[in-house]
Amino acid sequence: MYLLQAQFIFDSISQFHSLATLTEFLRSWANQIPQLTVNGIAVGSIIALAAVGLTLTNGILRLSNFAHGDFLTLGAYLTLFINLYGINIWLSMILASVGTVGAMLLSEKLLWSRMRSIRATSTTLIIISIGLALFLRNGIILVWGGSNQNYDLPVSAALDIFGLKVPQNQLLVLVLAVLAILALHYLLQNTKIGKAMRAVADDLDLARVSGINVEQVILSTWLIAGILTSLGGSMYGLITAVRPNMGWFLILPLFASIILGGIGNPYGAIAGAFIIGIVQEVSTPLLGSQYKQAVALVIMILVLLVRPKGLFKGTLS
Repeated sequence: MYLLQAQFIFDSISQFHSLATLTEFLRSWANQIPQLTVNGIAVGSIIALAAVGLTLTNGILRLSNFAHGDFLTLGAYLTLFINLYGINIWLSMILASVGTVGAMLLSEKLLWSRMRSIRATSTTLIIISIGLALFLRNGIILVWGGSNQNYDLPVSAALDIFGLKVPQNQLLVLVLAVLAILALHYLLQNTKIGKAMRAVADDLDLARVSGINVEQVILSTWLIAGILTSLGGSMYGLITAVRPNMGWFLILPLFASIILGGIGNPYGAIAGAFIIGIVQEVSTPLLGSQYKQAVALVIMILVLLVRPKGLFKGTLS
């Protein structure tokens, strides 16, 4: 894949037969950057919601869950299923988050709690999560099919904001993402369960000895992760088609975001997600849309080489 990407970049560069052609291309790209940045912010807000859920399970449960993207897909499909019955899209999102949380809690009961009880290695957990991802994806294909689908929504015109075309769905996605992030911040900083989650993330054994109900913290972690991930999937369906592999293609940007922001740090994951989203979209004219996922891989590798613990302090803070 990456050899093909290198060939694509080489072919793209070779088409510039003169300095004037190259200058014209760069000028055109520069003119597109504001619009691409707006698109990147919308994508980044979706990645941020799912990345927060992933970094919480990673920081608190020490679980690198490769099925996380497919839970995001499940949230989008549950929203689609409910919405096609004529139910309002926003109510559909809420009901879909309940279903996604239920699926996550079921996986906790059947898989992850048992793996923790036998102290399974991180390699074992990763392999199981990949198997769970395949199970979810193929289950979705079995139930809903493999074709692209869309919510039952009226077509709305894009808004013209300072000369930039901003689709109304993108604006709604950003507003909802900001509200969800603010709610998460309040929960982590001002509630008893939020403080308990931060304590467990710092040292699970010490938190247990201190009298913190670790099992309640684990359930709360899955609850928060499920709600945010489902909302991310539902919102992603607003700006793109709902398809079985939508979450799988986001798994690399998700992990890149939490590594960039510091594993276990939700605020770092949010910042990393917006960086990844914007850089991916801005690079599209250079690399093509089919290769923009590689940008997340490059950023992740560079961060691991230069600053392995991420740009911000890891664990909840």
